[in-house]
Amino acid sequence: MKNSADTITQQIRVLLADDHPVVRQGLATILKSQKDIKIVAEAADGEETCALYDQLSPDVLLLDLRMPKKDGLQVVAELISRCAPKPRIIVMTSYESEQDICQALKAGAKGFLVKAAHPQQIREAIRRVARGESFFPPEIGFKLAESMSHPELSNRETEILRYLARGRSNKEIGQILYICEGTVKHHVKSILRKLDAIGRSEAMAIATRRGLIRAS
Repeated sequence: MKNSADTITQQIRVLLADDHPVVRQGLATILKSQKDIKIVAEAADGEETCALYDQLSPDVLLLDLRMPKKDGLQVVAELISRCAPKPRIIVMTSYESEQDICQALKAGAKGFLVKAAHPQQIREAIRRVARGESFFPPEIGFKLAESMSHPELSNRETEILRYLARGRSNKEIGQILYICEGTVKHHVKSILRKLDAIGRSEAMAIATRRGLIRAS
């Protein structure tokens, strides 16, 4: 009978996906010192990520949210929809907006980390997600809880909000979307109410903070 010293630790096979080589190198350095974690491959864009996932079937995918060819959310949605068993995916990003967190969770991600996360937190996230658990650090969990308390904008309202952020008038938005100006005004009133904003300027500030639009 083999004793515990002879027992081979089951390694967690990880696929790293990020378009920045320096970030991948940093993550590799954090993880390669761990006996129970093995990096099986690195991907630099969304298409390569999907191809390597199909080829290697890693235990955990550590995935950047913003990547060329296919962004992180597209990768999550595609893999979740066609792979069995369901992929265990941790999304990493430089941002931590409510919108990013909610979209990643809805798409099927099991964890969410910011790239400034402590190395130990990254290792813990991989181990927990590999066990089938979810991992959201306290600060991310707080933002997720906060987002659930806000009324959600409809797809049309989100579309109009982004045109408002570009300085478009109600008339211009109506022409672009082929809807009447009165309908645009109705949607704008709903947007202000849902964001609890007095006017458009405040609505833009709130929407930017929540990640509904990107700061220019």
